[in-house]
This record gives sequence, structure tokens and C-alpha cells, in this order.
Amino acid sequence: MTTTRKSDKLLPGAGFIDLSLYLVTDRRLAGDRPLTEVARKAVAGGVTIVQLREKECSSRQYLELARSIKKILPPEVPLIINDRLDVALAAQADGVHLGQNDLPAEVARKYLGSQAIVGLSVENLEQLAQAINLPVDYLALSPVFATPTKTDTGPAWGLEGLTRARRMTALPLVAIGGINESNAAEVIKAGADGLAVVSAICAAPDPEQAARRLRRLIDETRRTMKQR
Repeated sequence: MTTTRKSDKLLPGAGFIDLSLYLVTDRRLAGDRPLTEVARKAVAGGVTIVQLREKECSSRQYLELARSIKKILPPEVPLIINDRLDVALAAQADGVHLGQNDLPAEVARKYLGSQAIVGLSVENLEQLAQAINLPVDYLALSPVFATPTKTDTGPAWGLEGLTRARRMTALPLVAIGGINESNAAEVIKAGADGLAVVSAICAAPDPEQAARRLRRLIDETRRTMKQR
């Protein structure tokens, strides 16, 4: 079983893509705090990649949010846009994350180019098998555990499903859904290359400290696995 890997894609001016701690934003969970503040603190705590996910705002608002977050991210932390290829292009984001009902990965790759990051959510083994040869840089297993922040998916993968998925592909795997400090280590041990979190950081009283604790768990688990 693999432990972790960085994508072999080089982000211009920033080094290789690190999926270790992947923040997916949620304005509702952030409360009165601006997303830029949450993202800035999360990155200071160890978040390595940020996905802007917006389902209820206008295209103009989505673009403005994307641009404001991109401005505060350091070059080594990519900005990924959920769903919207047009917003990703207009904001000059680093890539896009697609669901099963979004644009095909081939279309996103065509318009974004070879250096952009393209991620895809997979909800079951059949979708995983179909995604293996697509032009994507990572797959997000969704959800690993049941979560109230995303209810439009199938049954949870669980740790056993994650381990099975790990055996099926060499693509980097990001685990999302119900990830927090209580299960982060086990998810890494089961084969995840990165942990995607929503409420564990966005709803935390101190996003920086929440991110720092998660990043410490990830790094310590990897060190332990290498020593075996």
C-alpha cells in the first residue's frame, strides 16, 4: 500500500502539487468570517490546497470570491474552483474540481490546458474504474464517511472501500466526507494521499489551529508508516 505522493505535475512557479491537507470552503460554516480570513488562517496552519465551492451565489459573486481568495494564497498553494470552468478561467485559478454531473474531464482539460489541475469526485468503484484513464490529476473519494455538508452522494466508502480503491489506481486519492481529527490517521493509513476537510476547518473557532492539528496528524502518521 502506498503512503503519500505528490502529483508529478509542476505548478508554475510553485513546485509540485501537495494534496496533503485540502480545504474545501463553505461560507455557511464560516459564519460571519470572510472566506479570505478562513483560507488565510487555514494556510498558515498547514493547508496545502484550497477549493472554492459555491452552490448558491451568482456567477459574478463566484468570480469575485475566487479572485479575492487567489490574492491571499501563496504561490505554492493552488486555488481550485468547484464545478465552474468559466469561473476558473476568468479568475486564472490553478484548476477545477468536477463532480459526476459536471463537464467531462476531457472538456475541462481541453480548455484549461495541460498544466492546470483537474480533479474528479468518484462515489463508487464503477466510477473509479471509469476515471482511471481520464485526464485528471487526482480523484476525490466522496464521501469516505457520511457527512451533513454533502448529502447528494451514494453510500460512504468507509476505510475498507478506501483501501480497495487504493489498490485499483496509482492516481493520487483525496478522501473527503466526515474527515476530522478523530479519524484522520486511519484514513491516511487506509491509503489516502490527502485529506479534504470542510467543517473541521471552516466551522472551527480557530481555523489556523484546526489546520495545524490536522497537518500534524497527517505528518506523524506518514512518519510512522515509513518506519514500519
